Amino acid sequence: MLTYPQFDPVALSLGPISIHWYGIMYIVAFGGAWGLATWRTRHQRDYWTAEHISDLVFYGALGAVIGGRLGSVFFYNFGRFLDDPLWLFRVWEGGMSFHGGLLGVLIALALYSRSIHRDPLEVADFIAPFAPFGLGAGRLGNFIGGELWGRPTDVPWGMVFPHVDGVARHPSQLYEFGLEGVALFSLIWWFSARPRPRGAVAGLFGVGYGCFRFFIEFFREPDLDIGFVAFDWLTMGQILSLPVLFAGVALMVFAYRRPATGN
Repeated sequence: MLTYPQFDPVALSLGPISIHWYGIMYIVAFGGAWGLATWRTRHQRDYWTAEHISDLVFYGALGAVIGGRLGSVFFYNFGRFLDDPLWLFRVWEGGMSFHGGLLGVLIALALYSRSIHRDPLEVADFIAPFAPFGLGAGRLGNFIGGELWGRPTDVPWGMVFPHVDGVARHPSQLYEFGLEGVALFSLIWWFSARPRPRGAVAGLFGVGYGCFRFFIEFFREPDLDIGFVAFDWLTMGQILSLPVLFAGVALMVFAYRRPATGN
């Protein structure tokens, strides 16, 4: 049995300014995406300029943060928001929703695609390989912040989170880091290394994330304010992941069935 190391959520204090690990993970996520996108354009001759990449990271970050926070409020923590409206702005305390962030990113990138006169699917295919890197960084942030712990377990690697209780639990944040981060990144990066029909890369991301998240939810403790949504096993995370999965499947079917027009 392992014990959660009780990280200090503040990585660095400079007088009245405190830099939280959660915020650092967001910098790592968007900085890593920018670096990977830059590397790929240089080595695979994608038709994206440094300015395009910078704009994409900016639009994506804006959509992820705003959408992620609003998703956390409306999907998971509406009661907390009503009790403490200012919590909406205290992002460093944690509380972000991937599904809300995904919606925010899709809206932001649709607007950006329109501004540069490019097919939104082309833009989505370009950024999909880099998204799992950000997801992995975010899950490490969850682990450092001691949030989103797992269900009780008796497996040898079960971890006690002292700030929760004395029960050994699945370190589900690390499961998500491994699947949504490392495994999904490897899959999408490999798949996108060769030309694919437009929309296929983004579609595979939806399929991969939807499957991994649905599976991991069986090991993650349901949100206390919500619990199981149906059947004494279905969680809100699983419900929100199903549309992502179905949309990914539909997008891949569409990509491979329509006449080839280049990627």
